[in-house]
Amino acid sequence: MSIASHSYHWMKTGFRPAKSRLSRWSATAGQIMKRCESLKKMTDDKLERYSLELRWRAKSGEPLRKILPEAYALARESAWRTLKMEHFPVQLMGGIALFEGGIAEMQTGEGKTLTAVLPAYLRALMGKGCHVITVNDYLAKRDSETMGPVFNKLGLSVGCITSDMEDEDRRIAYSLDVTYGTANEMGFDFLRDRIRIGASAPGQLEQAITNHKNSGKEPLVQRGNYFALIDEADSVLIDEARTPLIIGLIQPNDAASVNLFRWSNRATHQLEPEEDYVYEPKKRSSYLTDSGCRKILLMAKPSLLDSIDTERIYKQVEQSLVARFGFLKDRDYVVVDDEVVIVDESTGRMMDGRKWQDGLHQSIEAQEHVPITAATGQAARITVQSFFQNYAHLAGMTGTAALAEKEIRKTYKVSVTSIPTHRPCIRQGSQARVFKTMQAKRLAVVEEIERLRLKRCPILVGTPSVEASEALGDLLAMKAIPHQILNAKYHEQEAEIVRKAGEPARVTIATNMAGRGTDILLKDEERANGGLHVIATEMHTSARIDRQLIGRSARQGDPGHYQFFLSLEDELLRCLEMSQIEKLARSAKADKNGELPAGWLSFFKNTQNFLEKLHRKQRRDMLKQEKNRIEMFHKMGLDPYLEWTE
Repeated sequence: MSIASHSYHWMKTGFRPAKSRLSRWSATAGQIMKRCESLKKMTDDKLERYSLELRWRAKSGEPLRKILPEAYALARESAWRTLKMEHFPVQLMGGIALFEGGIAEMQTGEGKTLTAVLPAYLRALMGKGCHVITVNDYLAKRDSETMGPVFNKLGLSVGCITSDMEDEDRRIAYSLDVTYGTANEMGFDFLRDRIRIGASAPGQLEQAITNHKNSGKEPLVQRGNYFALIDEADSVLIDEARTPLIIGLIQPNDAASVNLFRWSNRATHQLEPEEDYVYEPKKRSSYLTDSGCRKILLMAKPSLLDSIDTERIYKQVEQSLVARFGFLKDRDYVVVDDEVVIVDESTGRMMDGRKWQDGLHQSIEAQEHVPITAATGQAARITVQSFFQNYAHLAGMTGTAALAEKEIRKTYKVSVTSIPTHRPCIRQGSQARVFKTMQAKRLAVVEEIERLRLKRCPILVGTPSVEASEALGDLLAMKAIPHQILNAKYHEQEAEIVRKAGEPARVTIATNMAGRGTDILLKDEERANGGLHVIATEMHTSARIDRQLIGRSARQGDPGHYQFFLSLEDELLRCLEMSQIEKLARSAKADKNGELPAGWLSFFKNTQNFLEKLHRKQRRDMLKQEKNRIEMFHKMGLDPYLEWTE
């Protein structure tokens, strides 16, 4: 598709871009394409020497924006020589957007990994390090290995940070020109370095770093925070923003604490709802009533609890109530080898090494009858927002940023621009179907899968949790329907499962992550059969996550289809009071198959909107608290990221 025809395509597909920016980027993309022609006859040696010349010019003070057309042309030519891949005009435009410090919304399948090479190469010319952030270790390793040759041909070095690396290997990776890794790993390395420095106020940080280098102590791992390019930016900047990164101090459990966790779990089963306690599902919190406190006080307890004050017992019982009613096995966590492992709400992946705070994690361990691990205190902490605000330059790309544009702009002070697709999107959707019960919905989903398999369509079924994916898998097994399950329990096989998801009549069941970052490739037969069909078995707490799942189909001009199947027992509605759900169920008039009228869809959308607003408020409040906390520490002349005690 030509640059001119893209303008028509933007209007047809409903994009509302910043026209002046897109027009300017389009013109620059045209210039880059022309420059590429002049590079075709250059030898590899000359290409590398040209790159070294650009590095010298950048370090000598020439503005990077002036070097951009030459640098992007070099990177495009290098990608062709090493990978046989050339950036499309729209990818060049996306690369310009990323250099200018914004969030580029590029649809699923538009080649964000290749696009990232452009700004990463240009920023890396300064020799200050460039961090490319991905959503998991697998993608960080894959992208660094795949794109590494592109940088290497231009004389730049590439490294990767993964969770299993030792400090010395991390130092080496960070010392290279371009470093791939996850936000968690880079955030924790930042905190560990602050602990090593023991710095005071930020104004004294440079001197503290110099003093540390000259002290002969263990050297820092990171060399600074110059430029961060975030893949799946909305997932990192928005979905993960409610969970701070915390370096824990192990607080060994004594016998009394272990007894308290287990006794509190048992005590919750002797309490009556409303009379003894109130659980608030929307806030995931609980509190004991006066009656409940009296009952707890009079309950028989192990003698070891005599040494624990009453207020701590009350608080732990309340945490046990939250664990019991607010956190579900195979949705919020999984149990692996007698260990409770958190499952990330937005990606469906296991978060090894992470723990809930304030005794909640131990409450869940008591509930699952597994060994009680040590609680953690805080040595250092930082929110995702604060971490990325430490970078001199920040950019990101994702397929769903426009829905969170206002929040991103206000929090991170960056713009969001929708980049047009290389080919028109021809994705189609069917009317959502709503059912009274979960079982009725799942039976309808199985029936729809059978129908689509007769047409030889590849099918991707999205589920919100491990529990839901395995329950649907059991029904398919009963019908002898071949299928693959992709969830938090099988993340190591993720890429291979996703790669095969586009084969004729193949059924793949996936949690939220849906193999993000890996293409579902179609052949001519699958395209002729209508392309990939996505069945969304629930609406998530964010419309962006729904859109990410839908975006798996109809990539790069391929045909594709999607449809939602919902029920009054869906996890989305668990934020409502049980009495409200029961009242709704009684009033719902379903047909003989348990299906409700289409008008019920608005109820689900309203609930989703409520949760989106609630989560936005939580992130806003957290950011405000963090800002106040940082200001207070600054006034005291202390490092705001370290936990200070008298």
